[in-house]
Amino acid sequence: MRFVISLVLSLALVASFSFDSLRLAEAAAKIKTYPNCTALNKDYPGGVARSSSVKNKGGKTKYKPYVSKALYDANQRLDRDKDGIACER
Repeated sequence: MRFVISLVLSLALVASFSFDSLRLAEAAAKIKTYPNCTALNKDYPGGVARSSSVKNKGGKTKYKPYVSKALYDANQRLDRDKDGIACER
């Protein structure tokens, strides 16, 4: 009986790890890259920040940036002043 219980628990553990890796791959596939800041600002008016602790070097902005490390990394080339916020306005 103990063998059956340990086998079932082991299989459940292995299955949970495989489903987690599938979810991570699916989440990575949903990250969108934008051709320019105009396109990015249609979805995120304040731009995209790498983390919530970054500060804007360019002065005052009208909108608060959306915080997402994965989205920022995918569109890092759009961060012209290299302050950790892409396409801030």
